[in-house]
Amino acid sequence: MIKTSGILTTSAALATAGALALGSSQPAQAEVSANIGVVSSYFFRGFSESDGGAAVQGGLDYEAESGFYAGTWASNVDFGDSTSYELDLYLGFGGELGEGVGYDVGYIYYAYPDAPGSADFGEIYGELSFGMFSVGAAYVVNDSSESALVNDDLYYYAGLGFDLVDDYSMGFLVGRTAFDDSAREDYTHYTGSLAKATDSLGEFSFNLEYEDTFDKDLKAWVGWTLGF
Repeated sequence: MIKTSGILTTSAALATAGALALGSSQPAQAEVSANIGVVSSYFFRGFSESDGGAAVQGGLDYEAESGFYAGTWASNVDFGDSTSYELDLYLGFGGELGEGVGYDVGYIYYAYPDAPGSADFGEIYGELSFGMFSVGAAYVVNDSSESALVNDDLYYYAGLGFDLVDDYSMGFLVGRTAFDDSAREDYTHYTGSLAKATDSLGEFSFNLEYEDTFDKDLKAWVGWTLGF
């Protein structure tokens, strides 16, 4: 899996941190894969998890012929305290429903092992895709005392991704975070990306991020990812 501005995208529907070409397809056979990457800022749902600084990221995945997958993904973070890294664990099932419609459902646990308090939380998620279009949602089902998201918080999104000439691709995503309690203000974020794939050096991307409620500043970041 490689993290995007929305939830996570399985390597069965491989998208780089910038590509956002979300979708699902049945893997041909059981396999183990890995990915590494570097980003100038690690954005998640409209906000920098690395306080505007660079992040080194990577993951390891197992995919079965049945469509079952499981894996882990990690990145350094900076929340202004002693928390230095995020470790995600996930499992799910993806495949085709027929007529070109793909699906992906699963559970992801976001862990922050060195956080000063208990900041972990978990979500169930689902996505449907058709061609260049995708829609999905993630729902918090377990939280902890210091977690940023809590039980019953909901995130949903719509994405568009398509190929251009010479191994370039573009992606766009609009996501909405709906908090369960009225003390926190719901917000919408927008992401756009232009990516260039290479045969041996991975994929390079230029990305824009905007959220409509808090600082309302357009932010840019660049990324590189390599799968193997």
